[in-house]
Amino acid sequence: MLTIGSLRRKVVRLNGDFRRHYFADVPVDLDAIGELRGDAFPASGPAPWLDRPDALLAVDRRLAEGTITAGDAELCRQWIVDGYLIVENLIEHDLLDRTWEAYEQAIRDGRVTLDPESHGEGDPYPGRNLDPHVQLPAIAALQSHPTILRITNLLFGRETIPFQTIMGHKSSAQRPHSDAIHMTTYPLGYLIANWIAFEDIHPDSGPLEYYPRSHRLLPYLLSGDIGIAPRAFKEKGYALYNERYEPTIERYLNAHRLEPQFFCPRKGDVLFWHANLVHGGSLRKDLRHSRRALVCHYFARGAVTYHDLSGNPSRLHRDGLYTAPHPD
Repeated sequence: MLTIGSLRRKVVRLNGDFRRHYFADVPVDLDAIGELRGDAFPASGPAPWLDRPDALLAVDRRLAEGTITAGDAELCRQWIVDGYLIVENLIEHDLLDRTWEAYEQAIRDGRVTLDPESHGEGDPYPGRNLDPHVQLPAIAALQSHPTILRITNLLFGRETIPFQTIMGHKSSAQRPHSDAIHMTTYPLGYLIANWIAFEDIHPDSGPLEYYPRSHRLLPYLLSGDIGIAPRAFKEKGYALYNERYEPTIERYLNAHRLEPQFFCPRKGDVLFWHANLVHGGSLRKDLRHSRRALVCHYFARGAVTYHDLSGNPSRLHRDGLYTAPHPD
């Protein structure tokens, strides 16, 4: 990831040419912004097509025009209302088996190192790994599965760029959150995530929890909204996030009386969720159960992409230019 200093030096090439690289309606001088935080950007569209007030009508129009199928239209309608999709049996079992074996082999070879991340006495499973797709082509290929990208392209209304992966044997036990504060875009909303099940998930394994319709009922809550000052995260780290952000999300969930649903899929099922859908990892009731899964994050090509908490650009910015990751 580039530092702010290097971005300032290199992004000057973009200042007079914003529209060549980005699709935001309101061009910005990234050099002048400094820290990339939501409160440093002006309000700007375009909003994702399925987030707009006329989204349901737009789906009907595209269906009538024949540019989307009836099945696609149904996916879009659920996305508009609920903020998530569950696609059953999307990934072939033999592909999942080969991909997981490649991951386990990399662990045995020492190419992938996992911290314990113990959830209690006798926890038999290691922690998660961030971005294994960077080292392992099999995981990168699964992240870019053609059917997955067809769905994300449909939901974005734009070309998808695969960004981040997280792979693991067990639940994250992460408190409810929206991905927007971690992987932010200008304009807002151009992130999609999914969760790929490598096995049938037991209800006691700490399944993913998610809050339907929270993407619309809760505002985008970024650092400035919850009183995290510029550079404060760099100085205090995630203790500040735990103190300010997580309780705020909890208050909103309680105010709207939102209750979680739990994703207990069969092997090969995939859950897709909206950039602002609140979700987390539920507590493991039985540490003996694994929860083997891959989480993937995707941006829309042409969005400014950054980490709102730290103010840093994402690694999709190379040498001051917006680029897609290299396919290898």
